[in-house]
Amino acid sequence: MPRVKLALPAKTIFTTQIPVRVTDINYYGGHLGNDSLLSILHEARVQFLKKFGFTESNIDGVGIIMSDAVLVYKAEVFYGDVLTIEIGVDDLEAIGADITYRVLVGEKEAARAKTGIVFFDYGNRKIVQTPPAFKDLFGPPVESVKK
Repeated sequence: MPRVKLALPAKTIFTTQIPVRVTDINYYGGHLGNDSLLSILHEARVQFLKKFGFTESNIDGVGIIMSDAVLVYKAEVFYGDVLTIEIGVDDLEAIGADITYRVLVGEKEAARAKTGIVFFDYGNRKIVQTPPAFKDLFGPPVESVKK
């Protein structure tokens, strides 16, 4: 069976640390549950947005909605481990982007993930264009014109 491969952008924009709680542990496996990893990444994403003055419901006047998620596990994670989560932004497009995550325990990579987001007007219940403030911060750098 082919495995999912997930490349991460070279640039990390934000890093945070989140401890693994007992409620994050899969009762049968004794390690971090897959559903809990997604919740931890959600917390990391909220912290990331807050650093730049955003919330999930207000990025330059619009919200975000998750369109997809990919989780790739590299190592087990246990109760009491402190996760270092490195966040990047990739594939910025007209209506969305990928937020990427590299999850470390110490120096060891434990997981990689991405959540696809699209920008959403919750008042009108429709997808909207990527806000200029988000593009300005996380879009590709504009190359200078040589004269």
